[in-house]
Amino acid sequence: MWQAATAYPDPAVQILHPSFAKYRVTLAAVERLSTGFRWAEGPVWFGDGRYLLWSDIPNDRILRWDEETGATSVFRKPSNFANGNTRDRQGRLVTCEHGGRRVTRTEYDGTITVLIDRFQGKPLNSPNDVVVKSDDTVWFSDPPFGILGDYEGHKSSQELPQNLYRFDPRTGETTVVGGEIEGPNGLAFSPDEKILYVVECRSNPRRILAYDVVDDGMRLTNRRILIDAGPGTPDGFRVDEDGNLWCGWGMGDPELDGVMVFSPQGEPIGRIALPERCANLCFGGRKRNRLFMAASQSIYALYVNTRGAACWW
Repeated sequence: MWQAATAYPDPAVQILHPSFAKYRVTLAAVERLSTGFRWAEGPVWFGDGRYLLWSDIPNDRILRWDEETGATSVFRKPSNFANGNTRDRQGRLVTCEHGGRRVTRTEYDGTITVLIDRFQGKPLNSPNDVVVKSDDTVWFSDPPFGILGDYEGHKSSQELPQNLYRFDPRTGETTVVGGEIEGPNGLAFSPDEKILYVVECRSNPRRILAYDVVDDGMRLTNRRILIDAGPGTPDGFRVDEDGNLWCGWGMGDPELDGVMVFSPQGEPIGRIALPERCANLCFGGRKRNRLFMAASQSIYALYVNTRGAACWW
């Protein structure tokens, strides 16, 4: 059961390494902004409108929380069982859809453009999470989770491997940049975009992989394990301006539920304890220093003493 902090500093914000102390705002506490969802995912911040969007996958909708009023409303329903969301470099919403087995872009007038729904003539599995690089290319993971049943999509047959893709909207070209990943899930670039981090959520143990981005952003190389999650369950994550990884975490053991923070070297430095598993998160607010956490049935927020990386959405 959720209980707001009654004292500062909030004991939910835990320092695991001295280097994390500077990121904790002593007089800031975890807040629960909204609740009542089935599975919250894919938060993305719209600073120009001062609102947060996120997916409620089983309820087939995208929701909106307004910073000015604190009100939660439905942004889109049905959403085609939307999962991961981000923004492109023109500020447009880019969404992974389990139901449509596609990646879409919402235009300024609200119309929806399909960016990709097939590869080599076969339907995608169920695009999961997505990031847009500074060159406008769209990188997304495509595990089969949304076609395994009818709860978070439509049960269907898998026709493609579980790939990591790069889509170039200027040319329409799609390439596989990562294969042989057991359950590719969340992904994020380092602040300088020289490294791509990817969650492998069906390996045992689960882990976060790192790749070098080479050939002018066209190819990945030097695959390596950055973080061994042990009993933890990493899902979606974001990177701050110092290159730290803020990772949704949990499931199974309540002591693991919340957010884990790792240094660029993969060392655990901090933790934010939540009463629910955190699936994904993003930085937002006027200074990009507010962490929004999509955690199972609720949305939580915490002010931190860092900012999301420049490629933060």
